[in-house]
Amino acid sequence: MNENAPQDGPQTRPVIRQLDETTANRIAAGEVVERPASAVKELVENALDAGASRIDVAIEEGGKRLIRVTDDGCGMTGDDLPLALSRHATSKIDGTDLLAIRSFGFRGEALPSLGAVGRLTITSRVQGGDGAQIRVEGGRIAPVRPAGANCGTVVELRDLFFATPARLKFMRTDRAETQAVADVMRRLAMAEPYVGFRLTADGREIFRTDAEQGELFGALTMRLTRIMGPEFTENALSIDAERDGIALTGLAALPTYSRGAAVAQHLYVNGRPVRDKMLTGALRAGYMDVLASGRYPAAVLFMNCDPQLVDVNVHPAKAEVRFRDSQSARGLIVSALRHALAGAGHRASSTVGDATVAAFRPEPAAQPGWRPDPPSPSTLRAALDLQAPTASVEHADPGFAEAPSARYEEPPEQVTDAPLGAARAQIHENYIIAQTEDGMIVVDQHAAHERLVYERLKAQAAEHGIRTQALLIPEVIELSEGDAQRIMSIADELAELGLVLEPFGNGAVALREQPAMLTRLDAKALIRDILDDLADQGSSDRLRGRIDAVLSSMACHGSVRSGRRMSADEMNALLREMERTPRSGQCNHGRPTWVKLRLTDIERLFGRSG
Repeated sequence: MNENAPQDGPQTRPVIRQLDETTANRIAAGEVVERPASAVKELVENALDAGASRIDVAIEEGGKRLIRVTDDGCGMTGDDLPLALSRHATSKIDGTDLLAIRSFGFRGEALPSLGAVGRLTITSRVQGGDGAQIRVEGGRIAPVRPAGANCGTVVELRDLFFATPARLKFMRTDRAETQAVADVMRRLAMAEPYVGFRLTADGREIFRTDAEQGELFGALTMRLTRIMGPEFTENALSIDAERDGIALTGLAALPTYSRGAAVAQHLYVNGRPVRDKMLTGALRAGYMDVLASGRYPAAVLFMNCDPQLVDVNVHPAKAEVRFRDSQSARGLIVSALRHALAGAGHRASSTVGDATVAAFRPEPAAQPGWRPDPPSPSTLRAALDLQAPTASVEHADPGFAEAPSARYEEPPEQVTDAPLGAARAQIHENYIIAQTEDGMIVVDQHAAHERLVYERLKAQAAEHGIRTQALLIPEVIELSEGDAQRIMSIADELAELGLVLEPFGNGAVALREQPAMLTRLDAKALIRDILDDLADQGSSDRLRGRIDAVLSSMACHGSVRSGRRMSADEMNALLREMERTPRSGQCNHGRPTWVKLRLTDIERLFGRSG
């Protein structure tokens, strides 16, 4: 029986009640404070807004038992403390313009929400004033009392969610919650290089970074090196672009330095870490045809603009933003990344070479203490004689048989100071060995030439346009009125890629022309996929991806095949073209086209270093 169905007889009218402040704060806490990491984020952001130069965070049991945040910011007076625990009381805005937000916090919900679900103590002192302390437990606020304190603020939160025990059932293990807190600290520390951060968990220091010195970009790079690791900054490209009042700076890693998940993607808007589908979609589009399937780019990007151009008041956690011109913001990221990747030319990540060196290392000996007997002096003398180009057998020991004659040919005259060196040999009819001033290069000839042909085809398509094939009978695709309007809003962009659509009335669109290279095109499925992209992230690169896939396939079949012998001139010509061609450090499928072995690494493999 449906309990909500109308029933005979008098009905009891629901009564509208005004919720008490404690209940309202607990409801707000459910939006603002999802887990201990959320509480740490709110408290650390408050410390940053207070101008702190040093922030210490201590947690116990993953933050469920204790969260203590200590800062050296401006502090609060005794009169400020009760206001700080009142809902919608804030020093960040005056309420006249909700778009003029230049701070992390502005809602005035975090502290009262935390006090409603935990045992909260705030101790603070302003410069030249007296220290004061206030306590709140489960929403019940105690009077302010004097307290000894340094200049700044200490916020101590104990027994998080004790007032809402059902929420504790959704907490993860102490280890997982601690890791989430550490991730929050790292994300905030990346954007604040001049602030020192420290995190201790159960008395053990797990994260620390001192304040950086120097100019902003240098300090930022050093901070990212400390947090992301030196491999990231060594293999990253500098991003610096601007469009329509939005500036984009940061570091984006080479395609060959990619990850198996999106764990190394950090995006900031006006210093605020965000997780926005539109921005992450733009990041993915910037690397669209240079990453292997299932790989994710690594990047730390900072977007800065006038607060009037972006709305951060979209979600209580402030993790999402909405740009006034989202297409301009997206286009800036895509174009800046593609320009930087093209400018990197043939460059590949150093980790590729490091992995190559590791692959060459011999297996550990079964008996590490065993050492071979040293060769006798006569054996050493004979070996050296045989290695000399003019060595004669008569100088060798009688016990050595005559060595077969070897023909030595002077290598072709090529400069080894070029980035990819001079070709010296081809092995297995696929790998080119080139000599550089400080080592050697191994090139996959098929993968390298495939990328060169692919870039050439893309350049031709961009210069002369995508050839289209007019349909003898236009294909009519039935859509809803809203979908038809949405797809026609980008009709000009689709036409540039060879897909010519016209409205057909009653929500339908007619396909008049399609790209000639897409001979087996399921236009209805493609348009629906594009519509899904538009609904999800406001734009779509699906058609461009299809076209690039065809060009990539054409490049694969039109490139130098494995197994073909190449002359020295051909090999060197390939190397020089790689140096001139954008994105030639990886093939069309995202794999490296060449690896480098430094001479010092080679000598180390043979025990010649030191």
